[in-house]
Amino acid sequence: MDENIKNVVKEKYGQIARQSKAQNQSSCCGVGGCCSTVDYSVFNDDYKQMEGYNPDADLGLGCGLPTEFAGIKAGDAVLDLGSGAGNDCFVARSIVGDTGHVTGLDFTKEMLKLARANNLKMGYSNVEFVQGDIEEMPLPDSTYDVVVSNCVLNLVPDKEKAFRQIHRVLKQEGHFCVSDVVIQGELPEKLHADAEMYVGCVSGAIAIDDYLGIIKKTGFDGITVHKKKAIELPREILLNYMSADDIDAMGTTGTGIFSITVSAFKTK
Repeated sequence: MDENIKNVVKEKYGQIARQSKAQNQSSCCGVGGCCSTVDYSVFNDDYKQMEGYNPDADLGLGCGLPTEFAGIKAGDAVLDLGSGAGNDCFVARSIVGDTGHVTGLDFTKEMLKLARANNLKMGYSNVEFVQGDIEEMPLPDSTYDVVVSNCVLNLVPDKEKAFRQIHRVLKQEGHFCVSDVVIQGELPEKLHADAEMYVGCVSGAIAIDDYLGIIKKTGFDGITVHKKKAIELPREILLNYMSADDIDAMGTTGTGIFSITVSAFKTK
């Protein structure tokens, strides 16, 4: 099942890389036919005021602004997981400057090609893009000061394995800051069962308490949730997966889909 999920993600994000941002924002998965009437901007935060922002690298697929809370400093070595077309990498590069280094990791060849083309236009010699799986990063131990990621870890089947890899590649006293999609309360099984929803949507998301529990279990300290934002999917989309009564009940119980931006430190 895990490999099936990865194959779906790889296939769909390859397709997304070949589309325009406008096409990607016309559906919540970036691909027509999956929640095809949803505007993906319900997930995405606005990068336009961020220094280093490159509109060519922004495919509108994030669910937060992890670089805003990441505490990146000049000279830092930064790793962006699921770097896509390079958006967060270029924002990070504007902070680390000439003395730092930024690495983007993605396992979709089309995304890597797009990111490298964008970097060529920017002319950065200290930004690189590497192909690899977040669960088995082809990167050395204790290398990065900061790890960031934007709406990607929810797509990773084994989140504990992913966070152990983040812990491994971080330097001692290094930290991560990620934006991701989580669930509060119980969502209908049908919503989780749709494999298409794994791409940019919500089925890969887990309960917020479980998500934070994995972070603690994998050895991180100082866990901080900087931002939590409810994601409102249109009623007509939810009706594909639940009854009108269930939707109304969800609104009164606090059950729902949220984007969070969370950080934690490697102290041991």
